[in-house]
Amino acid sequence: MMRSTLRTRKPNAKSTKALAALAAGVLAFSLTACGGDDGGDGGDGGTGNNDGSAPSVQLPELDGQKLEVAAVFTGPELENFEKVLDEFEKRTGATVTFVPTGNNTSTFLGTKIEGGKPPDVAFLPQVGVLHQFAEKGWVKPLGSEAQAQLAKNFSQGWQDLGAYEGEQYGVYVKAANKSLVWYNTASFEAAGIAEEPKTWDEFVQTAQTLSDAGSPAVSIGGADGWTLTDWFENVYLSQAGPEKYDQLAKHEIKWTDPSVKEALTTLAELWGKDDLLAGGASGALQTEYPKSITQTFGGDTPAGMVFEGDFVAVTINGDTDAKIGTDAKVFPFPAVGDESPVVTGGDAAVALKDGEGAQALLTFFASTDAAEIWAAQGGFLSPNKEMDEGSYKDDVTREISKALLAAGDDFRFDMSDQAPAAFGGTQGVGEWKQLQDFLKNPDDVAGAQRKLEADAAKAYGNG
Repeated sequence: MMRSTLRTRKPNAKSTKALAALAAGVLAFSLTACGGDDGGDGGDGGTGNNDGSAPSVQLPELDGQKLEVAAVFTGPELENFEKVLDEFEKRTGATVTFVPTGNNTSTFLGTKIEGGKPPDVAFLPQVGVLHQFAEKGWVKPLGSEAQAQLAKNFSQGWQDLGAYEGEQYGVYVKAANKSLVWYNTASFEAAGIAEEPKTWDEFVQTAQTLSDAGSPAVSIGGADGWTLTDWFENVYLSQAGPEKYDQLAKHEIKWTDPSVKEALTTLAELWGKDDLLAGGASGALQTEYPKSITQTFGGDTPAGMVFEGDFVAVTINGDTDAKIGTDAKVFPFPAVGDESPVVTGGDAAVALKDGEGAQALLTFFASTDAAEIWAAQGGFLSPNKEMDEGSYKDDVTREISKALLAAGDDFRFDMSDQAPAAFGGTQGVGEWKQLQDFLKNPDDVAGAQRKLEADAAKAYGNG
């Protein structure tokens, strides 16, 4: 299997430090706002232009055409995305059917492609999978109209993420800030916690204070292995630094490296204490990602904190009664080293079939209209730099978006999403599985390193 590398410019330590400081600053500002549903109307389709002006992109007539779009989206996130598809159908006359991929996106799509029945468009949550599909000839280059929207609305770094060997294939419609901790303000108040933790030591102490006060401290969706990769990446980036992060992402250093040992040892300071985890380690391993959020902001004994990206807001808005900015607040992932980390992720839309319909979908997804419709639903972050920031549903998301755009191309992309899917993106194997096993037995750092390295060497083809 090919080695997957990130094709965007890499920031130096100074720029990463600046981004972390910026993210912390805007988050601190945003949490003083009243929050809630202040700016968006929930989205009703429309043209996607808040000022009532004409659509920003012209689409072809596709009357009678039937198209399929595949993605991992479920629940409230899918409901929000369907608003975007509804608008596309209204403008073009096409009928679009959504196809769920499940967590094993690459396996699902690979089977469809090899069987001769791929969807027209798919969202790929791993840049490594995009590269693998491009190498196999499974994805189609962007047409001129989609290219024009991409060049107009996205920075070069986000364009590069959707390219492979000089050819543009993907549009990163969704972005994510994956370095956030969300917390239940009532749980903090009941435990007498007045300040948000800024360092890892303060974070663990905050968890202990919550536990001592009778609240489950940290909710972890360990049944979904990708959440555990995000834990590791944030600790590793902050502790080992951006250069080591880049090297490990490319498998230029091994998972048996001392820097990995240090990061896993740090994680064990939390993962190794059952009293700090909602349901203990065994409960965390049985908790899927959505439940990790609902059990933080609902129920009789809600957990105090849950770590994950800005997209947590989707589940808070859709499946709980909590109000973002009042009941639910957020702070940057605590600094393990000198600075808080900033890890980003995203979903790239690609065409798996030739044809006007698939290209029209990509053109629409790259437009400001589509971004603004989706943003109005909440729980969505776009790297589209030309969209109206007023479209975001709440102040918290709006400020997170400003921090992301202000960073330009200076960001670190999710490490597991850069890896071959067999290591970084498949349920039950590779990094997902080994980190689940480590959560179950965090005393065996050396054993976890050996297993991670064995899986990585095999997947990258250099073992």
